[in-house]
Amino acid sequence: MGITLTDIRVWNTGERIDLVLPGVDAERAMLDTPMGRDSVIDASDLTVAPGLADPHVHFRDPGQTDKETMETGARAAAAGGYTRVLVMPNTLPAADGTTVRDGMTGADEVRSQGCDTVLDYLETYERTHHPLPVRYDLTVCASLGRQGREPTRLSDWSRYLVPPSSATRDARDGAAALDHPIRAISDDGATVPDALLDATMANALAAGIPISDHCEHHDSGVMTDGEVSRRLGFEGIPPETETSIIERDIDAARRTGAHIHLQHVSTARSFDLIREAKSQGVPITCETAPHYLALCDEDVEKYGPLAKMNPPLRSAADRQATIAAVADGTVDMIATDHAPHTVEQKGGGMLDAPNGVIGLETAYGVCRTVLVGGGYIDDARLIELMSLAPNHLMGHASTDVAALLTTSSPCATHRVLDLSHVEHPEAVDLTILDVSHPWTIDAARFRSRARNTPFDGWTVTGRAMATIIGSRLVYCALTH
Repeated sequence: MGITLTDIRVWNTGERIDLVLPGVDAERAMLDTPMGRDSVIDASDLTVAPGLADPHVHFRDPGQTDKETMETGARAAAAGGYTRVLVMPNTLPAADGTTVRDGMTGADEVRSQGCDTVLDYLETYERTHHPLPVRYDLTVCASLGRQGREPTRLSDWSRYLVPPSSATRDARDGAAALDHPIRAISDDGATVPDALLDATMANALAAGIPISDHCEHHDSGVMTDGEVSRRLGFEGIPPETETSIIERDIDAARRTGAHIHLQHVSTARSFDLIREAKSQGVPITCETAPHYLALCDEDVEKYGPLAKMNPPLRSAADRQATIAAVADGTVDMIATDHAPHTVEQKGGGMLDAPNGVIGLETAYGVCRTVLVGGGYIDDARLIELMSLAPNHLMGHASTDVAALLTTSSPCATHRVLDLSHVEHPEAVDLTILDVSHPWTIDAARFRSRARNTPFDGWTVTGRAMATIIGSRLVYCALTH
């Protein structure tokens, strides 16, 4: 026996099944409600789907743990229904594969774990602490120190790639596999500089990973240029700061054949460029973020620094173009760009506040409310955007729920997914979703260490009720 969810709906077929879980992953779990071994729950209002995946998060560890840690970021991810995330490299020190030096912010944290590099610190984090309630992969910097002057050296980080060669096996315990391999290269927070683009493309091609590029560059400005910025008296950021980088990256992908993944795309013109390039077979993918789907520059007046981000919130017309690009398939996936900051930092006013908002615990609800509730896409398409496509970008397959179903007996009312009897239970990652009942976002209850969200107090429909990694519960808000 185990925890049984009866009459639950399969996300892409609509079939009603009984889902049996072996139990709780005691090392990883965070449960809002206690779950006994033989709990039976009526799940007729719930949906089972492959675990959500986020190709763009900032966990700030090491060096900025006042904002977020690996622990708090992982807990936020699990509470949002995410089973896998891709951690960006703009840590302190930067995740560039080089040895940390005395005096660097975060160097003591790295060395306290017996590591010399940030990549090693992140790769071995769970071995020296404890398993986290989310799977995570790593991104390596495009430039040394993320300074934009010299490209990183493949020799400094090739040992963190998968599959590792015999020459790069983990000498510490003889393991051939990495827990948290590099899956992309990026200087996220800044675009890859023109002077380093070819070298970065060469590194990406040699490593067999995509470039995940921050396609936005401006040296000044507070919010998007337009009527609102002029009314508020803030220097504007024109849309060309994004489109010029996208044009450059499309040309580079066409020229070299390297896969470029365009981050947080936000303007109508950008989507036009991407549509045309895709029609020509250029190897590009793109993401947008929940805040570009739900908000526009007019919302800066209401939310102030909580609506300050990079790229900035665009015009209402750009917001509608972003929704349209999701609906027509131009957007490949949705990423949160989860960017934690302290209350004090975000409270410094529009001019001084850092860019960024958090999103792991609100993304599914916000996106479902805007996109599915608005009639633009259906629930199955949202799972494709938030699970299948980002998992594929990171080199993983999402769990195929329907393929795992069995029939418990000839007279059974429902087929059964018993995770204690699947062939590879360690590979089964799922999220249990409530797609029917409204709920109110309460930032005070976030698992994230940060609170910088404009969505606090919003009522949305769509919420992760349980998260399952390796067939076992790691997060649960279900009641008996």
